[in-house]
Order: sequence, then structure tokens, then C-alpha cells
Amino acid sequence: MTTMFDCIIVGAGPAGGAAAYHLAKRGRSVLILERSAFPRLKPCGGGVSPAIAQWFDFDFSPAISTTVERIRYTWQLDDAVESEIPTPMWMVRRDVFDQFLVDQAKGQGAQLQDNTEVTGIQFKSDHWQVNTATEPLTARYLIGADGAKGSMAKWLGLKQSKLRQSQFMEVSTDQSLLPSFEFGLVKNGSIWGFPKADGYSLSIATFIGGEPKDLSKDLLNYSAKAGLGNSTIYQHPLCLWDGDKTLHTQNALIAGEAASLVDPLSAEGIRPSILSGVKAAEAIDQALGGLGNALERYTQTMKEEWGSDMVWAGRLAGAFYRFPKVAYKAGVKMPAATKVMSKIFCGQLRYGDIANKAIKQLMPF
Repeated sequence: MTTMFDCIIVGAGPAGGAAAYHLAKRGRSVLILERSAFPRLKPCGGGVSPAIAQWFDFDFSPAISTTVERIRYTWQLDDAVESEIPTPMWMVRRDVFDQFLVDQAKGQGAQLQDNTEVTGIQFKSDHWQVNTATEPLTARYLIGADGAKGSMAKWLGLKQSKLRQSQFMEVSTDQSLLPSFEFGLVKNGSIWGFPKADGYSLSIATFIGGEPKDLSKDLLNYSAKAGLGNSTIYQHPLCLWDGDKTLHTQNALIAGEAASLVDPLSAEGIRPSILSGVKAAEAIDQALGGLGNALERYTQTMKEEWGSDMVWAGRLAGAFYRFPKVAYKAGVKMPAATKVMSKIFCGQLRYGDIANKAIKQLMPF
């Protein structure tokens, strides 16, 4: 007889792992389905705020590659400035971090079935059937946490965001490098580099306007000029927040990048993904307990706790990337800018608190 799970989670990234942990901790039966064999390479800069620790009752230190306390900015590889980061940021390798989070969920009783591709889903009167290459699986509730390129949002009939190009390269280096942001080399975007204990991760993306023809050329050019050499380039599209959308349907939710939660100014994605996983778990636990509007409240909670501030992040991104040189000189280079962004990443400040003043500074007229 087929096991009926309380919840099947499709995708074992930060959103899926967080949701699995909190559902299993509440005594719910949880199955995580992951298309790749775990641990798997996940192209990602890997910067994450220590603020995520507030949502868990375990120590993240085994999953942290290194911690950074200073950051460096450049304009077209010149006009460099360094700033102290008031709250040090964690740098993680996603294969290690995601595996660690899933292991914590397994420790609470969740199950992981990796190397399993979901081929389709069907709602059957009061539960979901999740089809895989080998067998159908069933659950009362579903969480789609299968990332920017996943199919769950589409299959659930929920609005999808347009993906933006982004590329990633991992270089080996014995140099002790600061995290860095480069502006001015890429139209409508930036290049950022994050150190790990044994290397350096480079990412490039654009945030507004049309898509560039060849991001990889810009990335290789930057890497060569920065003395970092080159390596394999991976495509990893970003699903930036582009307006509030419904994140729930019949007995199902979407979370993480499948729900387009990436910050449209900074490309921060791990913290909002985890937030959505935590809130998704709460909602499904409440729904299993009989609360009729629990899933609808999840959409509303994510709108209030994330989306409402992303409106301001989007407006800031529009001003910033239209006038990047002004933004660099009047904003990025000022020590206050790093302090403000650090507080935003830690949830101590919202974009809405500073956006109007910042936009006025960025506009050259």
C-alpha cells in the first residue's frame, strides 16, 4: 500500500530543507524529493546572513565555509573602497549547506529521496499524487521548492516570473580575498565575488532592462583583470521578485526561488528562501490541524514580511542601475551604505525605511 505523507516537498534547497525541518519537528510525515544525487553542485555565490539562525534551534557552524567582516567595491576595476561589515556575513558552499539543512530535517524524521525527478502532479479529491520515473507518491499537501528552473509553479497553475540571466564561476586561489562587488563593467548589473575557505565564487547578473548578449565574456574579462584566472562557467538564472503573486493553491504552496523571492537589488536569495520554507511549514501544519485559510495566510504573510519591502528594493534597483556611476559615488562608496545593507540583510532595517532618501540621492536631476 502506498504511504500517504502529510507533505511532499519537491526540491531540497534552502526552502525545501527549512520546510522539511519545521514540519518534521512538528511531528508531520515529510518526504523531500530531489532530482539530483545529494550532495550536488549548486552554482551560487553563497553569501547568507547569520539572521537565519533565529529560525532554528541548532548550530549552523558545520555548514559555514568562512565568515567575512570586510567588503570591497570597485568601479570598472578602479576607484576601490573597503568597508567594514557591522554584522559579519556567512559564506557557504551550497552542496555542504543544503546537505546540512536536509540532514537536520532527517534527524527530525523527514525522509529524502534524491536522484528522483518529478514528472507530473495530479490532485485526487483530497490529496496530491506526485508522479516520478519509478513510482507515484501521495501526500495531503505539497510544497514546490524546485528553484528558478523547476516546473512546480507552472504545474500548480501559479504565475511564474521571467528568469534573468546569471552566470557563475568557481576559481581556486590561495589569495586571501575580500568579498567584492564590481559596478560599471556590466550594463544594468554587477559582478560579485565571495570567498570560501578553499576558493572564490564569482557571479554576474543584470537586474533591469534587456538581456545582454554575452555575460560570460564580461565575467571572464573581469576574472582575468582581477588576476583570478578562469574556470568552468555555469548558467544559473535568477528568479527576481517582480511583484506580489499568489503562492498557494489547492493543498499546495510554492516557496524559495520557485516563488520568485530573490531580492531585485542585491540578488540575496538564501535568506528569503529559508523564510518562505519556515512560513510554508507553519501554514501546512496549521492546514493539517484544520485551519481552513492557512495556505491563503501564507501568501499574505510572505507579501507582508517580504514582498512589501521588495517593492522598494525594485524601485531602488531601477534608480541604481539607470545611474550606476552616480550611485557608486553617492551611495556605494559611503561607509553608511554598507552599514545600511548589513542591517537590511539581518532584518534590522527595511528598504522602505531608506528608499525615498536613497532614490533622491541617486537621481542626477
